[in-house]
This record gives sequence, C-alpha cells and structure tokens, in this order.
Amino acid sequence: MVVTAMFQSVAALETTIMKKIKSQNNTTKVAIFAGAAALMALTPQTHAQSSVDALLNKLEQKGILTVDEAKELKAENATNSVADFNKAMGAKFQMPDWVTSYKLYGDFRGRYEDMSTDIPAFASPGAGVPKGADNNMRMRYRLRVGLTIDMKDNLQVGFRLGSADTSSVNSTGGTLLSDSSTFQGNGSKKFIFVDLAYGKWTPINNGTWMVAGTLGKMDVPFQESWMVFDPDYTPEGVALQATYKIDDNHSLAFNGAGFVLDQTTSRGPFLYGGQIIWNATWSPKISTSLGLADYDISDDANFPPGTTVGFSTPYDSNLGNTIHPVTIPSFPATTTGYTFANHFNPVVASGSATYTFDSFPLYRGAFPVKFAGEYMNNPAAAHNNTGWWAGVTLGKSGKKGSWDISYRYQRLEADAWWDQIVDDDNIAVFPDTVNTPPSNKAVGGTNIKGHLIRFNYSIYDSLTFTFSAYINELINNPLPGTQTGAVHAMADLIWKF
Repeated sequence: MVVTAMFQSVAALETTIMKKIKSQNNTTKVAIFAGAAALMALTPQTHAQSSVDALLNKLEQKGILTVDEAKELKAENATNSVADFNKAMGAKFQMPDWVTSYKLYGDFRGRYEDMSTDIPAFASPGAGVPKGADNNMRMRYRLRVGLTIDMKDNLQVGFRLGSADTSSVNSTGGTLLSDSSTFQGNGSKKFIFVDLAYGKWTPINNGTWMVAGTLGKMDVPFQESWMVFDPDYTPEGVALQATYKIDDNHSLAFNGAGFVLDQTTSRGPFLYGGQIIWNATWSPKISTSLGLADYDISDDANFPPGTTVGFSTPYDSNLGNTIHPVTIPSFPATTTGYTFANHFNPVVASGSATYTFDSFPLYRGAFPVKFAGEYMNNPAAAHNNTGWWAGVTLGKSGKKGSWDISYRYQRLEADAWWDQIVDDDNIAVFPDTVNTPPSNKAVGGTNIKGHLIRFNYSIYDSLTFTFSAYINELINNPLPGTQTGAVHAMADLIWKF
C-alpha cells in the first residue's frame, strides 16, 4: 500500500545513484543513502524535494557524486520520485490541496527540584506546623507535543498537548502556570491537557511589513520577562502582531492582545495589552532592544471572591496581592471571602544591550554578553506598586557545546501586577495571618525580592542541561520576626524535537 508506493517512488532514484557511484566497493554509503532516501519520501511535499537535494549535496561534498551527476539526479527527483510518492500519499490520506506543509515538534524535560525554607519549628506555640513543612524534594517531568499546519493564503492552524498535574481548586483541571507532572502515586497514570489551540492569519508579509492575527489558546504574544508572564502561561483570546523593517539594521515590533481571565455569568474580567519594541543592530558586535508596554485588567470587580486569605479559589497559582474581606451571601448564613484591594493597569519598560566578543575561553565561536532589565509601575495602586529586575547573561546555549550563565536581581512589590500570572518558580514563604493552626506556604507571586542564578549547557543541539537557583524572601512581612526565606533549586535535562 503506502509503504509499497514509497519504495517504488524512490527505487528509480536509488538505482540511478548506485549506477553513478564510481567506487563500487563502498556498499555502506550506498546503503545509507538508500535508507535515507526512503525516509525522506515520507516528508510532506514541500519538504521532500529540499530534503533529497540536501542529501545529494552532501554526497557531492563527500566526492561520491560529481557536480553534474548531482544536478542530473536533482532534476530526476523533482520530476519523478517526489511526484509519484505524493500522488500515492494523497490518494491514501486525501490531504486537502490547500495544505502546503506541516511540522511536528515538542520537548521532554526531566527535573530534579528542591525547595528549602526557613520555616521555624512551630509557627506559633502549639500551632502544630512542623519545621520544614514546605521543604520538599521531588522528581518531575514535562512533555509537550505540538503540530503546526501551514496552508495557502498565509493561514496556519496549530495545537499542542502538554502534561500537567491536576489542580485542586481550578475547575478546568490543569494548573495555570505549569506543565510539570510530579513523580508520585506508585506508577499512577498522568494527565494530558490542551496547551495550545489556535488559528493564525498573516495577510501582509512583504519584506517591509508583517501583520498577523491569532485566535484561540496561544503562547503569550508579548515579549516580556518572567516577572510579567510565567513562561508556561498560555492565555485564551485574540492577538494582533506586526513588524516594520525600517532598514537592514532597525525594526519595530507591535504586539496587542485581549484575553479572557474568568468567564462568569456577568461580564467577566479581561486582560488587555499593547506593546512596541525597537530592535537595533549598530555594528556586527553591538545590538540593542527597547520596549514599552501597557496592560489593563478590566472588570476585575467580577473576579469571584476567594474563600481563604490566600485568595486561592479559583486561583491557586501564586500569592502576594493585597486583598480585603467581603461578605459572600449564602444560605442559611453568610461567609467571608476576599477580593483584590487594587486595580491592575501597569506600564512596563524593558531594555537590553548585547556586545559580541570574537572569542572567549571554553566557548566555541563568537561570545555574546547581554545586559538587560525591566521596570514596572502600577499607577492604580498607591503603595507597593513597582517591580524591577536587572541582570547579565554571558554566552548563548542552543548549539552543541555552547553554554550560557546568567544572574538577575528582582524586586516585585505586592501590587505591581496580578500575582496569578507571574513566575511561579520565584518563591518565598508567605505566613498565614488568619488560620489556627497557620498554614504557611512557599509559593511564587508578588511581594518577593531576591536572586536568580541560571546555567545552561547544550550537550547536543537537541539536549540541554539547565541548573536554576532562586534565593528569595518577602519584601513586606505581615508577621515580623517570621522567617520568609526560601531557596528553589532545579536541575533539568531537556530533549527537543
């Protein structure tokens, strides 16, 4: 069937090449090519031609084929084998003729994670909170698999599935800011959730202007640090993105979006944002980037009130925002809940400057050094309304044998931004000021200051080792004298495909 058609479609190409190979005793190379050519025939039509051509180029470089022989085989391949195979594939799977290409991609991350805190032996006399209640060592994994399908008329559809633990308070099931699943439950089965699902249209892409619109569940379209959006946050809504190429060295990027935060019976809260970024290359060694963004959470009064002091229902990712009590009508009596004390409409300024050295000890190739920072101010809050970070990155990982090391100091005050969507790995200990016995928590959010050290080493192009260490404490401690420090260390191995 399809497998038979595959071999028939590449048979002529393989036979011709083997006839043209001058070294008849080099059977290993012939076998390698035959297998590779068969595999390449499995690729979609838009990629099969270029894949076979790339292999022919490699055979030419190795001296197995002459220049003229390679050209002749490319022509034969273009007119015969690829067309025959795709005809057979189209007959079998009935792929619409408006689909031009597709790409399967993903990654797997294995993680060792350790949280160490300064929680005392007892939070208060007789409270019963043991020392190290939030100290934790665990093994985790993250699996993500996605598919993007490109079509005629500059249309694209994409989706990605991701692993995650379930959430005890989020009715949608998955956690908001994490695709990690914890090793637990004696071999219990794990959950897979829809991580991305979107449609995209790029009506303009002429070399000077690019304009694209996206609808669905997507990666954050704004170019901000983890202080503003956790890297695993995939909001739902619409986005419009554009770039304008001023010249070969300067460009402007525009990002705008609106996202649903909570769909209630009344008008639910939405997140709106707009951003402009100027990217510039001043010389082969020097480049800069400057960005300015404005965000707003509308109708935040319609957030359903939380039922605990941590405001954890239905939002349990982080803590830190200032809250105040409200009365929740219920039958036969009323209960006390909590809502946000401030509105959120911060302005965020960001910038970076990169200088690339010709070389550096223990590093392959040109060596970039990047200085970067970000500043946030929320004018809707009168106090504790700013956030900032500054840091440096040496090197750049991603290719086999490359590495980078970075340091950052961050201070994110309580009401600078909505605590539910910022980096959840940036943790500190939040004392419980209401419950008896208290339930202190080591989690991420706002009202946190401290250090981040990160090291990446790419063992191969597809395999990278990462070590990260957050060393933090609260900015304002609601219980003076209570220890709030925490160290969050993670060692990761990440496979990409």
